[in-house]
Amino acid sequence: MTEAEFKSRTKEFAHRAVRMAEALPRSRTSQVVAMQLIRAATSVAANYRSACRSRSAADFRNKLAIAEEECDEAAFWIEFARDHALVKSGLVDSLLEEAGALTAMLVASRRTSARRA
Repeated sequence: MTEAEFKSRTKEFAHRAVRMAEALPRSRTSQVVAMQLIRAATSVAANYRSACRSRSAADFRNKLAIAEEECDEAAFWIEFARDHALVKSGLVDSLLEEAGALTAMLVASRRTSARRA
């Protein structure tokens, strides 16, 4: 996958997470979950984009690690919303799968970069 394709994929993940967050019920719990999910999911795309403009290999790996952590956190909030019955499981399964796939790709990229250093 090219850098541009991965940028696009992380941005689309952020858009999908925002749409999910906006569809949550208007309870206090839902709003907390929504804000946390939006923050984490958009951070994945922003930190990957930042990694692409990093100044060194170490900076690149650090920014990938941040994106990885944020992606895992986004997955947590998706799971939490599902487990707390804020959304139906079937409606978020593909988003949760995408979070897992993106996390795995970020881990692999960071490890590849570390081996090259």
